[in-house]
Formats: sequence, C-alpha cells, structure tokens
Amino acid sequence: MTGRDALGRRAFVAGTGAALLAAGAQGAAQAAVVDGPLPDFHPLLKRELTFPLAWGTSPVRDFRAWRQAARAKVEELLIVGRDEHIPYAPRFADRREDDGYTGESVTLSLTRYERVRALLLTPHGTGPFPAVLLLHDHGAKFDIGKEKLVRPWYDDTRLASAQGWADKYFSGRFVGDELARRGYVVLVADALGWGDRGPLGYDQQQALASNFLNLGSSLAGLMAREDARAAGFLASLERVDRRRIAAVGFSMGAFRAWQTAALSDDVAAAAAVCWMTGLKEMMVPGNNTLRGQSSYYMLHPGLPRFLDFPDVASIAAPRPMLFFDGGLDPLFPADGVRAAHDRLRTVWRSRHAEERLHLRTWSDLGHVFVDRMQDEVFAWLDRVL
Repeated sequence: MTGRDALGRRAFVAGTGAALLAAGAQGAAQAAVVDGPLPDFHPLLKRELTFPLAWGTSPVRDFRAWRQAARAKVEELLIVGRDEHIPYAPRFADRREDDGYTGESVTLSLTRYERVRALLLTPHGTGPFPAVLLLHDHGAKFDIGKEKLVRPWYDDTRLASAQGWADKYFSGRFVGDELARRGYVVLVADALGWGDRGPLGYDQQQALASNFLNLGSSLAGLMAREDARAAGFLASLERVDRRRIAAVGFSMGAFRAWQTAALSDDVAAAAAVCWMTGLKEMMVPGNNTLRGQSSYYMLHPGLPRFLDFPDVASIAAPRPMLFFDGGLDPLFPADGVRAAHDRLRTVWRSRHAEERLHLRTWSDLGHVFVDRMQDEVFAWLDRVL
C-alpha cells in the first residue's frame, strides 16, 4: 500500500468512526426518550407487522379454508407436538359432596410428558350436562392455580390463599362452584408453574421460557396444547353433553379461553374477561407486556408475522364468543381494545353471525371479574349452550 493509499485509508476509517459515533449519539438520544425495554427502532418493526394471514387480508376467500390455513399456521408455531392419541387415563380421588354438586380431583395425561391434577365438579342430577373448561389467571400468584376458581376443600392453607384471591378479583366468589350449582360440569387444571405444578418464582418465568426454547419447545405452546387437550377430556366424559362445552377465563385465563376455542372444535363457545387487544396497540412504552416474564406464557415465536390476537380468536368464528374488558384496566389500552373489537366484529359480521358475538367494555371497572360481570356471563352461557 502506498503512503497516499495508507493516508486515504486512515482518513476513511477516521471519517467512518466519526459517522458511527454520531449515529451512536443520535441513537442514544432516541433511545433516551423510549420508556421501557423497547429498541429505539421499534416503530419500524411494528410497521412490518401487516398480519397477512388475517381474514380479509389473506388471499384465501373461502372461510372454512381460511380457518384451516390459519389454525395450521398457529399449530405450526406452537412448536410443541400434538398428543391427541395419548390416553387420558384419568384417576379420580378426593371426592366431596357439596351444595348441589360433587367435587373430586382427577389426575390425567394432557401430554406425553407428565400427569396433571385437575379439579372436576359435577352437578347433582341426571346428565349429560353442559360443561365449562375454566382457565385460571396469572396474577404473579403461583401458590394456587386451579384453586383460584374452585374452592379447595382438601387444603386449609390453599383455601385461605384462594379466598383472598377471590375477594380481590371475584367479589368473594369461586366461579367454578357457582357454575356447578347452576348445572355445569366444571374442569380446571394447573398450568405449569402454579399450584401442584409449582410454585414458580416470578423471576424464574423468563428462564423457564428460554429453556423451553433451548429444548426446541415452547412454554406458551405447552399451555395451549394442554388447554386444548383438557377440552377434549371434558368432551370424552359420559356425564358431559359434548355439543355444549364452553371455555371461560379471566386475565391470562381469558387469553387461554379464546385461544382454546381457536384450536379445538370441542369448544362450542368461549367467554374471555379482560384479555383482548391489538398487538401493536399493546406494544407501547409503559405497558406491562414489555416487562417480559408473564408474557412468555402467551408468546408464540413468529406468530405476529402472520396473525394478530383478534385474528387468532377469529378462527373460532362463527361460534358464540363473549369478550369483556374493563374501561379502567391499566393492562390493555382502550385503543387496543377498540381495534380488537372492531376486528372481531368485522369477522363475525362477514359470517352473518354478529348476534353470536358479545362485546362489552365496563367503563367503571378495571382488571377484575366481579359478581355483576359473572352474572352476565352465566346468563350468556345459559343462552348459547
């Protein structure tokens, strides 16, 4: 290299370094105004999310064919394999008679990996009965899972914890017990990390999820698979009218409810309380989702490249679906709820089934499932099932 060439190269490197430093300073300035762990170029990433598989955007115009294609894409991105041929092999125990129903625990195989203990409530009388798959919330409270929704008669320590949770979010009620008294068979199981399958520490969630990915699997995918299998178990019981099974949940349980309806034909209806939004509207500075941790239970890698949350829920159309949101809920911005409701309404309307879609925002309520909300859900279930 000549002296002139070397000098030119040094000048080029120096100039490039100055440009990089300037760009870095500019990036740092931009990053400083971003509130939360988002990259400073996150608006560009969001702009790339066009949800090309959504109904109406997808080139597939036959709705049944679209449902099949959309569900297949979600199934693919769950990563966890299907276990529909694994016997449930249920074992029943802890039987207890209560006012209007019988409670018992049941241990069964939802996947090939482990046995899971669930609670099963059966109304007194002659079946087959309608049934509800209840799906518990997250709430960063891991000592109880299924006990958040069914009063635990077998453990006083869990009973005290569960009653406190019911008082905080459910007007002191146990939603599963209320449904059983109203004539529904009820099944609720612990998701991985809660109750008998925990308790998980809050800061352990992210490590658990990353280790699932390292093992070629998915924490969110496992939960989705287990929930769909639980619906299938309900449908297999002689005491249940398999044509009248609903999925019902609050908070993360609401996410699980509409997701299960999208993935399982065993679910005839779903009620989701306080979990529905547009993804882009949720991914904003300050939103709880940006903290990671609990988000991993609802995060399917790569899915936003194809479908938004309401698009996935729409796979269940035109079956009856209920979505409640709290106008004061800090977890789900109002514009995200509106965007999602508009999207859902468009899909059900396209199926000439808008009357089967029940959307409501409770303007005076936050992130709760209180008694008056419950009563409306119960009345809705009676109508649609």
